[in-house]
Amino acid sequence: QVDVTAMAWLFGYVDVTDSTFIAAVLSIAFNPLFWNVVARWEHKTRALSRVFGSPRAACYCLGAVILMLNCVRSHCFTEAMKSQPKLEGLDCHWAYYSGLAILAVGTLFVISSFLALGFTGTFLGDYFGILMEAKVTSFPFSVLDNPMYWGSTAVYLGWSLMHASPAGLLLTAVVAISYTIAVLYEG
Repeated sequence: QVDVTAMAWLFGYVDVTDSTFIAAVLSIAFNPLFWNVVARWEHKTRALSRVFGSPRAACYCLGAVILMLNCVRSHCFTEAMKSQPKLEGLDCHWAYYSGLAILAVGTLFVISSFLALGFTGTFLGDYFGILMEAKVTSFPFSVLDNPMYWGSTAVYLGWSLMHASPAGLLLTAVVAISYTIAVLYEG
């Protein structure tokens, strides 16, 4: 038997029927689905490489689309937090600064992942036939598997704590679940 007290308590603070919350959930779930489906389609058909004239140009265009989708996701996430009540127990200095620290660590993982992989390594270049010379094993990959995903999740967790947002905490769980599914799908 499962104790659902914590979930019932959380849902007392979060209106999951709010349109901004629904938009955030949909954008969170859509992004990894989109990039995985498009990358696998490209790998099988090379259609984007033909349309854009080269695998590199196609990869850069997909990367730009992914970046724009991530901006939309972050905007939806923030709007959902703003439309929901704050949690008084988290609306204090220690939670704010803890959130800021978590956000900073997450940002470190995201940026260092990008620097280690480069643009095409970050944005699915392997599906376009653009391969790295060797597997990246330097920081942050020496510390954590999938540091871009978990760094991004940490950014959202920190952002949620900084805003004392139960809705943000629930959406962060959706981010983590989406990335876990993506990791399983990507193999």
